[in-house]
Amino acid sequence: MDSRFVFPASVKRDEENYYLVSFRDLPEAHADGKSLEEAMLEAADCLDEAIAGRIVRGDDIPLPSRPRRGERLVAVPPLMAAKAALHLALRQSKTSKLALSRRLGIDQKDMRRLCDPKHRSKIGAIADALRALGKALVVDVRDAA
Repeated sequence: MDSRFVFPASVKRDEENYYLVSFRDLPEAHADGKSLEEAMLEAADCLDEAIAGRIVRGDDIPLPSRPRRGERLVAVPPLMAAKAALHLALRQSKTSKLALSRRLGIDQKDMRRLCDPKHRSKIGAIADALRALGKALVVDVRDAA
């Protein structure tokens, strides 16, 4: 799986038999679980939070590394991936949120919500904002691992 918002994760077991998950591209992201299934669910939530934190701080979101042998791939949840794409597109274009809100004909408050990783924005509104920045939001469905 090759995607901008799918990150390789290392899974190891500790001395208490918990599964520990870490992301080498996002050193702040760690999760664990009693079962592998639980650990992977926690890893997806952890990845969501790590990306949200980077958006809030105005940090870059690194490109995912190529997976190494034994690593598992974890996708950023769809809405967060769309918000991360908007965050990156704004940075890349050097466009301010104010300028984009004017271009889209929306209130500044609505633009702030669109960029807020904790706000449940409509995916269509994010797609419109990305389109205004010369980007296209693409959805891909694949077989689950």
